[in-house]
Amino acid sequence: MTTQVLDLSRKDADPVSLESTHNIWAIIGASSAGTLIEWYDFYIFGSLATIISTQFFPKGNDTVALLSTLATFATGFVVRPFGALFFGRIGDLLGRKVAFLTTLLVMGCSTALIGLLPSYETIGILAPALLLVLRLLQGLALGGEYGGAATYVAEHSPDHKRGYYTSFIQTTATLGLLCSIGVIVSTRLYLGEDTFKAWGWRLPFLLSILLVVFSYFVRRRMSESPLFQQLKASGRTSRTPIRDAFGNRENRRWALLALFGATAGQGVIWYTGQFYALYFLQTVLKVNFLTSNYIVAAALVLATPFFIVFGMLSDRIGRKKIMMTGMALAALAYVPIFHGIVAASGFDPAQPNVSPANPHVVVLIGLVFLLVMLVTMVYGPIAAFLVELFPTHVRYTSMSLPYHIGNGVFGGLVPLIGTALVAETGNLYAGLTYPIAVATITLLIGMRYLKETNHHRIDSQGGQSLPASPCNDD
Repeated sequence: MTTQVLDLSRKDADPVSLESTHNIWAIIGASSAGTLIEWYDFYIFGSLATIISTQFFPKGNDTVALLSTLATFATGFVVRPFGALFFGRIGDLLGRKVAFLTTLLVMGCSTALIGLLPSYETIGILAPALLLVLRLLQGLALGGEYGGAATYVAEHSPDHKRGYYTSFIQTTATLGLLCSIGVIVSTRLYLGEDTFKAWGWRLPFLLSILLVVFSYFVRRRMSESPLFQQLKASGRTSRTPIRDAFGNRENRRWALLALFGATAGQGVIWYTGQFYALYFLQTVLKVNFLTSNYIVAAALVLATPFFIVFGMLSDRIGRKKIMMTGMALAALAYVPIFHGIVAASGFDPAQPNVSPANPHVVVLIGLVFLLVMLVTMVYGPIAAFLVELFPTHVRYTSMSLPYHIGNGVFGGLVPLIGTALVAETGNLYAGLTYPIAVATITLLIGMRYLKETNHHRIDSQGGQSLPASPCNDD
């Protein structure tokens, strides 16, 4: 595949004006496939948290073991901003392709090694220590992956369809979670519950090797983004991307606004609607493992197309309007939706450790679907929004850091904080306090200071028309 370098001095130049329709879909397919696999690798850990807690931590206190596992899971999110800086720098120095080929290999190898890691009973304290190291490597890799894929697709996209084309990258996180659930459920059904708990849980991790090898060879055939090619050819790539991205006062201000006015709220909504919903069903309401996974998987299948719907809609009416509406609805609707989930599950507070006999599965799918719909509203447009905030020479680094702090730190801590608050207070809904608070703060900041970006052009000069100072201008 070859990509022509565009003459962006032309007023009507567009990143894909010289690309065929076939090429843009090949670019989206290759980028999305690799990103989906990385999300799959990353989320297997979370989907298997209840089983991993019995394998790599001392037995005797199931709640402590689960919280320790969730804490280890959370480290992968917390370290993502460091991956964003490290691989973002590589992406802005050497190219988007080099960076996300490297992240793919790091993610694949660390995931497969988790599948080979001996248990606590075999090697003692080394087991959780090595698990933590591998989880940190996963987080570093994912910190570099998303920004590269989103930037790469955006820099091949026409201005009037950037939200639509980048929304396909936005589906990969949910599809990665869906794939992890599908592989886990299939393996468990095939092997049987006892065998799966004994050693079968390792197979989804080991499958990562085959997926990564396939994706790596697909990505090797991809050419560099045309905007980066032109920037490199003219000798205008950044030599110090981190300093140029965050040492510049105006750029730093927009990075902070992107974090506190968009990605922090988006992150908590994402993990509340998908991961915390799964944990809530399994660990709080004691819904059967397979049943709870079926519920979440069905909701994900039904809601996933709306990432593209809202991405496409954001090209027409703006990114900000859709994202802020999603955050407002989440802050208002979480408590009633989770009340509905408790009622539909058949949970009996008098017998908190007994699995409900007859949960209303269809109702639960509908309620989780509503949670995921809120995710699609805040997440579908955000890749295009972030890309449009920053100039090409530091775009990879600039957009990656606020995205991964918002998702990795604010969002990634939702399952741990939520589960801990419920365990500490005994209040089933205490875990919602954190995501509601973050979503509300983000909504207030975003409404006041963020601008719509769907009219912005991107070029090698950083040609988007950002205002001289933040203001509320719709």
